[in-house]
Amino acid sequence: MTAPIPKDIPDLPAVPGTPAPLRSPVPAAAVVTPVRHPLTAAYRLLVAALAAGGVTLAVMLGSPARVLSYFTVQSSILLCLVCLFSARRAWTARRPLPSAVTGAALLYVVLSALVYHLVLTNAAPPFTMADATASTGWHTLAHHLLHTVVPAAAVLDWLLMTAPAALHLRQAATWMLYPAAYLVFSLARGELLLPGTPARYLYPFLDVDQHGYKSILANALLLGLSFYALAVLLVAVDHIRPNLVRHRAHHHGKTGFRLRPPVG
Repeated sequence: MTAPIPKDIPDLPAVPGTPAPLRSPVPAAAVVTPVRHPLTAAYRLLVAALAAGGVTLAVMLGSPARVLSYFTVQSSILLCLVCLFSARRAWTARRPLPSAVTGAALLYVVLSALVYHLVLTNAAPPFTMADATASTGWHTLAHHLLHTVVPAAAVLDWLLMTAPAALHLRQAATWMLYPAAYLVFSLARGELLLPGTPARYLYPFLDVDQHGYKSILANALLLGLSFYALAVLLVAVDHIRPNLVRHRAHHHGKTGFRLRPPVG
């Protein structure tokens, strides 16, 4: 004979800890169909063409070695490359570039535009840039392309064609490495060139001959703090702006699923 089964069986104690989720053997691409974005790709190709055109025009109008040493030109080249790679990924339905890269390219062209319009073209000395205020013809076109059209196009791409909340505050400090390195490069370049060389110091607020190292380092510190504040503001705006990409996909996009009638 077997022992009778008790009517009241006590509950087993709970297993401590949270069970780890099992990985699905099916990749996400097999469940959700990748979506190509041809309009986004075309727009980014246009931005890349504008940036490349502005840089090419500036190089043709001046000394290539000097022109390629400007922060604006270097940041425009970076934006051009980022837009080309981003356009290819949008066309082939691949994942976007890392936000640290796209955010840096956006920040640098916006910094160039703000410094140009607020400092270099200001009629009040001592930081007025003669090339920025007295240029005409093709020089004016190159300045407007690099300092107005390209930065505005990059901001529109960020607001209208990228998902929000991709930028992070920890990236802001990393983005400051390039401006700091450029400061060292600009001062070292000025020291290596002979006195009296045209554009020995590329920017008036970094001209050691005119202002001395004490004032130059103070200017650099003030600009660095302003750059970091702008980077933080960029991250903050990125987290509060609406998601226009998801809004368009909700109204115009299609999923990879289709409902089928029941069998039988």
